Amino acid sequence: MARLIADEFLTDERDRKYYADHYRCLPPPLFIISVTLIELGFFTYYTVWHGEVSSSGPLPIDSIFVYRPDKRQEIWRFFFYMVLHAGFVHLMFNLLVQLLVGLPLEMVHGSLRIGCVYMAGVLAGSLGTSVFDPDVYLVGASGGVYALLAAHLANVLLNYNNMEFGLVRLLGVFLIASVDVGFAIYDRYAALPLTDGSIPPVSYVAHLTGALAGLTIGLLVLKNFEQKLREQLMWWLALGIYGACTLFAILFNIFHPTYP
Repeated sequence: MARLIADEFLTDERDRKYYADHYRCLPPPLFIISVTLIELGFFTYYTVWHGEVSSSGPLPIDSIFVYRPDKRQEIWRFFFYMVLHAGFVHLMFNLLVQLLVGLPLEMVHGSLRIGCVYMAGVLAGSLGTSVFDPDVYLVGASGGVYALLAAHLANVLLNYNNMEFGLVRLLGVFLIASVDVGFAIYDRYAALPLTDGSIPPVSYVAHLTGALAGLTIGLLVLKNFEQKLREQLMWWLALGIYGACTLFAILFNIFHPTYP
């Protein structure tokens, strides 16, 4: 397993051999596993509570964890919406991607770095939705998941010249993301107009802003095994983009606290 991860995510043959020979899973990659179990646990709880499960539910709109535009003053909602999902399809996609992409990244780059990428995507998802699509509710870990996908893209960009099948990886990430975002956009605009008691549409903006966060934070915190001057320039550019976007979104929510 360690050798497979080394071949996929490390660039230099000496680094691959050293990693494969010395990796002992200590400390283990606990962040992605813990987040996955928490999200699965919340879905199981609400499934038992509502007594039903479907491709689009249960969706606990009244939960204190759902991000809602009319409750933006409750700061925890900007983060904890990630533990809820709108149906088992939504849940399974997110869990599979974060395990298949996030777990190997965590084994190479460490729990702290991948935790920063994931949570930056979650925060960017809610902040981006509050600015660009303020009329919707938000659930699911898609912001964090797309941050992991974009971080993998950042990993490929940083080490492209020494990676095997770099173009194939780029195309694979693009294909997976395009299909999911396409469905999210369809669900967003195909939703029926709101009536009393109906469920508001779920935003797709979190996918896009989470990916932007993952790309920028990935360039900032992921290990670069062969750093050059252009990567140093990319580091500062990524820091400026993420910092400016985050600051703008926070100030927007501070100075526009009312809804709608």
